[in-house]
Amino acid sequence: MTENPLEPYIESLRQQLEEQDPVVLVGVIVALAVVVITCVFLKYFLTSKTVRSAVLLVGLCDSGKTLLFIRLLSGKFKRTQTSITDSSAPYKAKNDRNCTWTLIDLPGHDSLRSQYLEKFKSAARAIVFVVDSAIFQKEVRDVAEFLYMLLTDPVVYRIAPTLLVVCNKQDVAMAKSAKLIQQQLEKELNTLRVTRSAALSAQDGSVGGSVYLGKKGKDFEFSQLPMKVEFLECSARGSKGKDGDSDIESLEKSLAKL
Repeated sequence: MTENPLEPYIESLRQQLEEQDPVVLVGVIVALAVVVITCVFLKYFLTSKTVRSAVLLVGLCDSGKTLLFIRLLSGKFKRTQTSITDSSAPYKAKNDRNCTWTLIDLPGHDSLRSQYLEKFKSAARAIVFVVDSAIFQKEVRDVAEFLYMLLTDPVVYRIAPTLLVVCNKQDVAMAKSAKLIQQQLEKELNTLRVTRSAALSAQDGSVGGSVYLGKKGKDFEFSQLPMKVEFLECSARGSKGKDGDSDIESLEKSLAKL
């Protein structure tokens, strides 16, 4: 019968173990057990920390965020005023998985939006960026600047939450379409990227912790971003105002896919 080539080594190891002090062996076993348990605990802890369940509603003042927040939660119409703090509530997605997200309405005023975004961005599973389609042409620069700040944020770039650009107030006759808004935002963001890069080069070349928007050497398009991006048309007010239903089905369907 052929001898196992590993047998001499196994026998040598067995003899060495028998010669060791039992206290030392117990100590080694305990140490190994602690290492294994620690690794398992760290894996569980770190995995649980990466679960993001917040859906952030952001946008300029008077874009309709707060009414959209109320419509998503209750389906009802309610007159709103400019938010000066955040509002949050659990939102049950309309799907078969019984998913529940934390819907958070953030203030849109330019003096407040940064601090509230800083507070909640790391928990974002999705960001709903609300645009006033009726006066978009007047606000395109301000909308693009807010989007630029959001999309070049290192945390947002790293966690890559779904971005839903909601073109609200489609019930207004002069409202711009989602396709047109996307095209104009891409053009404006491309211009912003050039001017911001030039300003940085004129200073010390640092990027202040922000990331480069899109792909270098190419005109900006939303398809270049690391996150999923959708442009949706809706009306939180609805064609009949307080007496009728809202038109937010496209947003509800997108939230159901998160």
